[in-house]
Amino acid sequence: MKKNINKIVVSGGNGRFAKVLKKTINSENYYFPNKTKMNILNLKSLERYLKLVKPKYFLHVAALSRPMSIHDREVSKSIDINIIGTCNVVKICNKLKIKLIYFSTGYVYPGIKGNYKEEDSLNPINKYAISKLGGECAVKMYDNSLILRIIMCEKPFIHKSAFYDIKTNFIFQEDVAKMIPKLLNKKGIINIGGKTQSVYNFAKKYNSKIKKISGKKTFPPNPSISLVKLKKILN
Repeated sequence: MKKNINKIVVSGGNGRFAKVLKKTINSENYYFPNKTKMNILNLKSLERYLKLVKPKYFLHVAALSRPMSIHDREVSKSIDINIIGTCNVVKICNKLKIKLIYFSTGYVYPGIKGNYKEEDSLNPINKYAISKLGGECAVKMYDNSLILRIIMCEKPFIHKSAFYDIKTNFIFQEDVAKMIPKLLNKKGIINIGGKTQSVYNFAKKYNSKIKKISGKKTFPPNPSISLVKLKKILN
């Protein structure tokens, strides 16, 4: 067992972001348990693993995410993983006095006017966002916590087409991973993202052959978020 007192347990240890995190930062103090070692749907499994490791921080990344349509088709699975699983994490972190950092989404905002600040009213744009907001409700009940509302994607941009009429703040997972050490001791809510621009303008920088498509039937026009708070922290 590692001796450093600032141990960090990352849920979803085999997930996409966890794999990027391992490669991006010095992961000496990080633990990436798989579902067999630590199952967020099982309180005993959670408590047993966290009592063994004794972390200072719990980075809750495990989630059901894409395709976003899966949350329409598999409502029970979405509720189990994103809401009940998060509630379980909050319960055990509270019991064991572990700082909790929760990965939410910028899609909890209405997505109409853009540039949403952390204190703005919420109106999730789809069922995925509803499930993440459900997790937020539990996290907010625990004072020793931080909610990160993130708009991120994988590198390279995985789609062959991109919305030219939807503005947002996409940022690559690698860039989010680099921020984590600077955010661990913050509390409350922080928006995380990149430059506000159309999805197409973001994607074409990395793929000149990407095709333009309309996103009006899929997303509201402007789910972009304000990064003022984030920039103050990072600077």
